Amino acid sequence: MEGLGLALALMLVVEGLMPLLGPGQWRAMFSRLLQLSDGQLRFIGLMSVVVGLGLMLLMR
Repeated sequence: MEGLGLALALMLVVEGLMPLLGPGQWRAMFSRLLQLSDGQLRFIGLMSVVVGLGLMLLMR
């Protein structure tokens, strides 16, 4: 459970870096994401899950 908490904390740190360091660029990227179709967003989500699981398997 401790590892899961650390992973969640690291994710929050990484997610917070973009709006902290470049709020204008983050806002522009977010507005472009809003223009994507549901299928495109699902594909991005699927690829994120696949890459994340692959990295987890490699690091075990």
